[in-house]
Amino acid sequence: MTRIAILIPLAVLALPALAPAQSAADSATIRAAALDYIEGWYQGSAERMERALHPELAKRIVRTNPDNGRSSLGQMSALTLVQSTRAGGGRDTPAAQQQKDVTILDIYQNAACVKVVASSWIDYLQMARWNGRWVIVNVLWELKAAPPR
Repeated sequence: MTRIAILIPLAVLALPALAPAQSAADSATIRAAALDYIEGWYQGSAERMERALHPELAKRIVRTNPDNGRSSLGQMSALTLVQSTRAGGGRDTPAAQQQKDVTILDIYQNAACVKVVASSWIDYLQMARWNGRWVIVNVLWELKAAPPR
């Protein structure tokens, strides 16, 4: 009985070692992909934007019709986002207003959630390790409220 009483606490102490580790390298490459996304937008760099995105990306926003209160889903594909970036993207946003705050909310194995606060919107990115690279698979975004006049 004494042996079991000793082995159980030792087994419990070993459990954290079995959990997948979040590496500093993952955090750095996730952050780099999120910055390719937002800085690519501000720079009008289609190459950076494309590098950050999974080819089947879906970027969505819920919009509410003020007349009837009904919601609709607006969406963009990776191709649309890359082409919009190539056409100029956010290059007209003055450098002083180019907010690009990246917060990694969670990483678990091959999935991550990241929040990007930009100049006039907030993006929630769902990322995946895809063929050895971290890429953005889904984006749910919301416009910031207009500042009071």
